[in-house]
Amino acid sequence: MEMYHVCRIAVAPLRKEPSDRSEIVSQLLFGDRVLLLEKTEKWCLVRTHHDQYEGWMDHKQLQWVTDLQYHDEQSYRYVTAVNFDNRLVDDAGTVYYLSPGSTLPFYEDGYCYLGESRFEVKTEPFIPNVANFATKVEATAKFFLNSPYLWGGRSFFGIDCSGFVQIVYKLLGLSLRRDASQQVEEGELVDFLASAKMGDLAFFDNEEGKIIHVGMMLSNDKIIHSAGKVRIDPIDNQGIYNLELDRYSHKLRVIKRFV
Repeated sequence: MEMYHVCRIAVAPLRKEPSDRSEIVSQLLFGDRVLLLEKTEKWCLVRTHHDQYEGWMDHKQLQWVTDLQYHDEQSYRYVTAVNFDNRLVDDAGTVYYLSPGSTLPFYEDGYCYLGESRFEVKTEPFIPNVANFATKVEATAKFFLNSPYLWGGRSFFGIDCSGFVQIVYKLLGLSLRRDASQQVEEGELVDFLASAKMGDLAFFDNEEGKIIHVGMMLSNDKIIHSAGKVRIDPIDNQGIYNLELDRYSHKLRVIKRFV
């Protein structure tokens, strides 16, 4: 079985079961690497390289690469920028529109490559650098404002709460795990809400104490998060206050700092 693959379309759903009707648990973006674990006629079970997440997908959305191409970390550093018009054009002249933070494998001199396929990159990509975190985090997060909420989503066209903070952090050179319940296990504890600063992540729980939501602090009293859409709401020691609903929508559990 050919083990190593890269996503070759703009956005590919990763599903819980091998069926088009199954729940989407995450998404692959163009250039994301996966390890093939199991294969049927149409479906394959994969594990993502960037966050070790498993799910089923249609293998027609993948491009096989060699062991060497898969593990060449230096060749997956360039990503699409924070703008609306990230275009690739393949050798047949077909255009792909990519979400910000999509990886451009083996990028060089205006082209990226998936196996034998070549794509002209029409917009200027960049290598994320965590040294720019403080200066770029606000604009990067706010770019996604009003993106619709989508369970399992990781793109500008639909994004969930943990997918939102994961992609914002990726664009700033930081790697986060996929789900809020996994993300909360990392980072350093911020003792008080008053000490929170821009770029910190706030986590929220339900009645059972399970972490069910995450957002990014813009200050110690404002948060940007994906709930219905990516939005900015006030936050206090109780949690997020939704002005439209005139009530608290999420109960604050803990704040973590990653930078």
